[in-house]
Amino acid sequence: MQKNKYIVSKTKLMTNNDILKKLRVALKLRDDDIIKILALVDFRVSKSELGAFFRREDHPKYVECGDQILRNFLNGLVIHLRGPMPPKGEKKTPK
Repeated sequence: MQKNKYIVSKTKLMTNNDILKKLRVALKLRDDDIIKILALVDFRVSKSELGAFFRREDHPKYVECGDQILRNFLNGLVIHLRGPMPPKGEKKTPK
């Protein structure tokens, strides 16, 4: 019986870095795009800081992506894809 080489170990959980990497690939985002998305929620990050998140875990300059960075990226991604939220008093206009 041949083992499937694509099965991921059940004990390895996805890290924030893995989630960020997968979203980057799935949405075809470049570093500049991610920096702009983070800027939408007033979160500043440099290209070198961002590059450290996408390195392999065994690389000396690898940095773990914290919850705050991932949360801000997801909030910025919502704004990037949907547009900014209208003020509370305004009604949404249909397209």
